[in-house]
Order: sequence, then structure tokens, then C-alpha cells
Amino acid sequence: MFDLPSIYKIPPMIIALLIAIIGHEIMHGYVAYKYGDDTAKAAGRLSLNPIVHIDLVGSILIPALLFLVNAPFLFGWAKPVPVRMDRVIYGGGYFAALLVSLAGILYNLALALLATFCLYAFNGGIFSGFLDYFTNPQFPLVLIVFFFLQLIIYNVILAFFNLLPIPPLDGSNALAYLGLMFKSNFFAILFNKIHPIVGMIILIIILSTPLSAIFLIPTNWILQWLL
Repeated sequence: MFDLPSIYKIPPMIIALLIAIIGHEIMHGYVAYKYGDDTAKAAGRLSLNPIVHIDLVGSILIPALLFLVNAPFLFGWAKPVPVRMDRVIYGGGYFAALLVSLAGILYNLALALLATFCLYAFNGGIFSGFLDYFTNPQFPLVLIVFFFLQLIIYNVILAFFNLLPIPPLDGSNALAYLGLMFKSNFFAILFNKIHPIVGMIILIIILSTPLSAIFLIPTNWILQWLL
């Protein structure tokens, strides 16, 4: 069904990826703003303008490389939104810090659910009838379905990728603040000792070895459930 020329695949893939990664970062800053930290807002990072969020490596080079090597999906990241967690904690305690840490993940999961509804709505669902007005309705239908499918895949992968408790991923921050909520600083101290570069090296090792199958189990399960 998706045997489309690359010229038609690239735009919906890029748009879906940018919606996933940029929205993820904006939500961190937005929730932090709600708890009294205006750092992201003052820096103009709550803007929907994609240019202010694009990271040269994560938003352009890595996705382009994955596309050129014919990877099954694109992956990337936007510039991290600046957040002052001390202000967040002052405004809402460790629970607020936990919500800020999970904001991007919750955004990705919510968007995956919304995209699933849209996928079924356009693919034989309540909105598919309007395509009959096209001379060749099958072609725009394929593009629409392809876009929502990519949106689902990217958001589910990003959500579970960021849930990994490895610095600097969101999962490590969430686990640290969850521990502090229950008067335990074990994870906060542990993750503070792990430099983000070391964490990324650990992550690369995991994802480039058979250990990646462990990460793919919940991801595949969610994708199968949604699709």
C-alpha cells in the first residue's frame, strides 16, 4: 500500500517527525511555565515556529542518515527546552518536577492515540467519504494514511525511548523526582553521578546490541495494539 516514490514519502515523514520531537520539547517548557518557571517562555522556546527548535544533528543529520540507509523509521530530537527545576520545585514541589519530566512522554502518547483515531477515520472511517470527490481518491488516501502511520510510530518510539532510566533521558529525571517524592534520594544521587555523555554511550551500546530487543518489546506491543 505504501509503495510510494521517495519524493512523496519524505515530506509527510519529516512533518510527522518534527511534530513529535518539537511538541515533546515544548511540553516540557509549557508545564514548567505553569509551575512558575518562565525560562523557556522568556527564551522564545514555547513558540510553534520549528526553526527555533531544530537541532542540526538531531533534527537534520541523524534523520537524513537514517533515511539514506533505508532505516524502517526516522528518529531524531529537537533542541532541549531550558527548564529551571528549582523554580518548578518551588512552585509545585517534586510532583511538579515529575510532571515536567514526563510532559514530553505524555504528549507523545496522547498524540499517538489521536493519530490512531485519525488513521482509522480516514482509512475507511467517518472521513474517508470526502476522498470520493477526487478524480483519483486512492492516492491522497495513501498519503494521509501514511502520514498518520508515521506519526503513530514516531511518537510511540519517542515515548518509550525517553522512558529509559538513563541520563539524560526523561525517564532518569522522572525516576529521580519520584524517589524524592517518597523521601528517597537514591536515584537522584545515582543519576547525578552519571555524566550525560556516559549515559548516551550506554544507550548506544544497548540499542546497537541484542539488548535492543528488550526495548522493542513494549514498543511493538503498543504499536500492534494501536494498529
